[in-house]
Amino acid sequence: METRGEFRIDPGCLETDGVGSELEVVIPYTEPSVTAAVLKRVPILTAGLNARVSLVAVHTLPYPLPFVCPTVVHAHLVEQLVELASQCVLPVNPQVVLARGREEGFRYALKPASTILVGTFKHLWRTAEEQLARSLARDGHKVALIHVE
Repeated sequence: METRGEFRIDPGCLETDGVGSELEVVIPYTEPSVTAAVLKRVPILTAGLNARVSLVAVHTLPYPLPFVCPTVVHAHLVEQLVELASQCVLPVNPQVVLARGREEGFRYALKPASTILVGTFKHLWRTAEEQLARSLARDGHKVALIHVE
């Protein structure tokens, strides 16, 4: 049986599964300006909801390299996430995942049927972020693609 999630483009708001339930929103870190724009829109999209926000960055390491993240690189990525998280009015939980591939890392970090906001610049062609969003929706997650300027 194939599980399909939900894929929406630029939704006006997000919904929870039930009354009083908590909504966990996951934002994949792509690039600083795009991620910052999505973090600014989260309070609008979750207005009136009991929302928690997680900011997830995947640090990829190709196969020839050992599966260890250099301390300097990890510290820099964590610093970027903390800086972005501090700009959001909602509490944000930053997280770094080490993986061999980007999609593999997100699959590891996400709970089943997660609500995910993926930011991207609007283009005529499909961006890497849109491909990630569609892939995560095929995995059974509720994904919203947020176009930023």
